Amino acid sequence: MEADKKGNKKSLGTEGEDLAVNFLQQKGFEIVERNYFHGHGEIDIIAIDPSDNYLVFVEVKTRNSLEYGDPAYAINKKKIGQIKKIAELYLADKDIQQRDCRFDVVTVLLSDTNNPQIEHYENAFF
Repeated sequence: MEADKKGNKKSLGTEGEDLAVNFLQQKGFEIVERNYFHGHGEIDIIAIDPSDNYLVFVEVKTRNSLEYGDPAYAINKKKIGQIKKIAELYLADKDIQQRDCRFDVVTVLLSDTNNPQIEHYENAFF
């Protein structure tokens, strides 16, 4: 049962990330990488914003309902610290220096599967 629950959570997350990628691409973002792992951490999407050429690290949060609150509230101080650390490791791995970067959050609410609600929070944290 527990493994099944985790599988459902993973497919929900993948569905949300796919929707977020499509949403960002429609806004003109260039997707550089998906699911960048380093150690136990991950950055969901790494993209370039065409409006300012920033390298954007995107965290995606997906929910089926608001039962546990807005998906944006799932990003706590610990998660922010982890994302920042992995972003630094990504920049070091790719030998990227002197590049403007920011952290965005995309939330996906799938309570109506025919009409997912997608919110994009630019510069969500520093």
